[in-house]
Amino acid sequence: MLEKYLKIISDSFTGYFNYLLSEITHPSWTNYFYWLIGLSLLVWALEIFIPWRKNQPIFRKGFWLDSFYILFNFFLFSLVGYNAISNVGVELFNDFLALFGIKNIVAIEVQNFPVWLQLLIMFVVADFIQWNVHRQLHKQPWLWKFHKVHHSVKQMGFAAQFRFHFMETIVYKSVQYIPLAMIGFGIEQFFVVHMFSVFIGHLNHANLGWSYGWLGYILNNPKMHIWHHSKEFPQDRPYGMNYGLSLSIWDYLFGTAYIPKNGKNIELGFVGDENFPESFQKQLMYPFQHQQKTTQK
Repeated sequence: MLEKYLKIISDSFTGYFNYLLSEITHPSWTNYFYWLIGLSLLVWALEIFIPWRKNQPIFRKGFWLDSFYILFNFFLFSLVGYNAISNVGVELFNDFLALFGIKNIVAIEVQNFPVWLQLLIMFVVADFIQWNVHRQLHKQPWLWKFHKVHHSVKQMGFAAQFRFHFMETIVYKSVQYIPLAMIGFGIEQFFVVHMFSVFIGHLNHANLGWSYGWLGYILNNPKMHIWHHSKEFPQDRPYGMNYGLSLSIWDYLFGTAYIPKNGKNIELGFVGDENFPESFQKQLMYPFQHQQKTTQK
């Protein structure tokens, strides 16, 4: 049994390295590496040509730090261990199910649904799970310690989406695994949904003044998400507001939406962020070294 898991770990490291090398050297229509670069350059160009905050520098405060977070959170973290850990976790879960004679936990067969419906179901289910996880990142003290990294952004731009602690990846993926495993999706569906979510996340954090009209009640947008990053929260919302990642509809349905006025020039961050480290290494270690207050106040 131990040999099986050691082989999974070994194969995961070599497999992900070969995958990443192939991504870089062999562009294709489902190439995550170049899609990420392309979407990033597109939204950055929009920021440059039609900025919401015209006095904000093109290379805003934290731009290069956030750019490195893109590289780390989407590629290096998997290379140095997350891919191996997640593969072992999946195998352990499958072995646990096997003890009860269960081969898988697929409860809803969606393969026969039209492709557009498969994509829509996966997108909505995944986003609702993420909305709930995001709320807990603010409400639970031990999770807020890690989420502070993301809220240390002082000037918003598309790459701010990627400034987050690697523990968030572990939390999000762990919570999502079982619900999504119960719905039979293929890798192509996941790729399409994920890239769309990345694009919406880019726009939400970008220096753009869009709210999409009536679509703003369905899709998250820069004018809404800026308030999520506000340094000061109203007294009746001590844990924040506007938790939606791609969809804003959850916030409107559950009463966590909040856009009191134009938030173009509000101060961003959290109370006490002047003492928060600015380097990547120190931000990574900060949650493990400091005891934080139970709320953002």
